[in-house]
Amino acid sequence: MSETTEPLPLEQRSIILSFANRAGDLALFAIEFFKRFWRRPFEIRELFNQMDEVGAKSFILTSVTGFSIGVVLAMQSRGTLIRFGAEAVLPNMLALSVFKEIGPVITSLVLAGRLGAGIGAEIGSMRVTEQIDALEVAALKPFHYLVITRVLACVIVFPILTVWTDTLAMIGGYLESVLAVGMDYRIFLNSAFETIRISDLVVDTMKTSIFGFIVAIVSCYMGYTVRGGTREVGQAAMQAVVLSALLIFISDVIVVRLSLMIFGDISG
Repeated sequence: MSETTEPLPLEQRSIILSFANRAGDLALFAIEFFKRFWRRPFEIRELFNQMDEVGAKSFILTSVTGFSIGVVLAMQSRGTLIRFGAEAVLPNMLALSVFKEIGPVITSLVLAGRLGAGIGAEIGSMRVTEQIDALEVAALKPFHYLVITRVLACVIVFPILTVWTDTLAMIGGYLESVLAVGMDYRIFLNSAFETIRISDLVVDTMKTSIFGFIVAIVSCYMGYTVRGGTREVGQAAMQAVVLSALLIFISDVIVVRLSLMIFGDISG
């Protein structure tokens, strides 16, 4: 007798179908961005307003994040390195960890938490109160004003904030080294950047533009397509943060794999 596979329960099939539909709609929403972002009207003033919202108003948050990363990473690593007689490589390990992975990813996740919920809730509130519908009726192209400006702002500002976070992390690690062992800054700098390549700095910093695009396009999609009332707006904001973080991790794996294929690792 041949074995027959039982079909999935109706509830599971419904969940899978709903997920596939949402993923397809999000992909179409992203394609719509690429079709429209180079067309008029160019909302330059709103773009700068959004860059200020993303950048200047996230300055303190990313500063504290970067400095804390550097101090904690140096403190946690020192004891382990001393056990193996490798304390001298601490600055180099700190720089590699911060510039190649921890700095870009943590910065993007922190910004995803702040911006994802904000963008999703703001645009969602405009949708449920029919403000977007009114703009569409008036032929004012709300997609350009609400979506394109926010996406471009995140794509531009994320790498800038990442560089700032990385710098603060290195300063925090250096100050911890000074307080712990009195390390000279010249020794710290020479050891920190001994094996880092320009390709590492460029690729691992600019990949945050991809993360910024993910955060902005997901958040705008969740807000732009929300239906219902205030409860649905809150759910859309929460889903924007969760989905953005998930896609950041997935895209990070892909980008790192591609960069290793193209540029190799530091041992090469």
